[in-house]
Amino acid sequence: MNTPVLETERLLLRKFNENDLEALFRIYSDVEVNRFLPWFPLKTMEEARAFWQKQYAEIYKQERAYQYAICLKKDNIPIGYIGVSMEEPHDFGYGLCKEYWHRGIMTEAGRAVIERVKADGMPYITATHDRENPRSGGVMIRLGMKYQYSYEEQWQPKDISVIFRLYQLNFDEEQNRVYRGYWNHSDVHFVEKDCTVQNREG
Repeated sequence: MNTPVLETERLLLRKFNENDLEALFRIYSDVEVNRFLPWFPLKTMEEARAFWQKQYAEIYKQERAYQYAICLKKDNIPIGYIGVSMEEPHDFGYGLCKEYWHRGIMTEAGRAVIERVKADGMPYITATHDRENPRSGGVMIRLGMKYQYSYEEQWQPKDISVIFRLYQLNFDEEQNRVYRGYWNHSDVHFVEKDCTVQNREG
């Protein structure tokens, strides 16, 4: 099965390939797009090729991989990325070129990926966002994910202290499951009351 192609009304979700290096560079070199990500923005096409090899080509060798280029159907050119890790805690992550923000594209892509991993038997997914980036949390909420807790981490390679919020969506009968790995690993962890209220309202 590896990486099944997914389609939505507007989008085609597929593997990144070597022909996408210019588009990949455009996505991962943008300072604003990558502000809340652990890695530094790419600076050269050589870095883009190395990044593609490590972050995508190697992952695509797995039996199953859910790491996608987000493309508009009209031209099949990547404008963002979305994926879920096969390893616990099944981290769900995404990014999008800023000229396509506020169009519902990430929510549309996210629903397609979530539907697929659920159908394929993944028990749950988690997602985290920097507390200073609440818009990312908004996507998680729209996709049905629930806030669980917040924790501090020294993020690498940027080597900065970040407060993250963890969201989770369970697919199986264990609806009360909470991934505790980040909580247990961090000396600073807590539950934000405002976020739990959002869960109830959502």
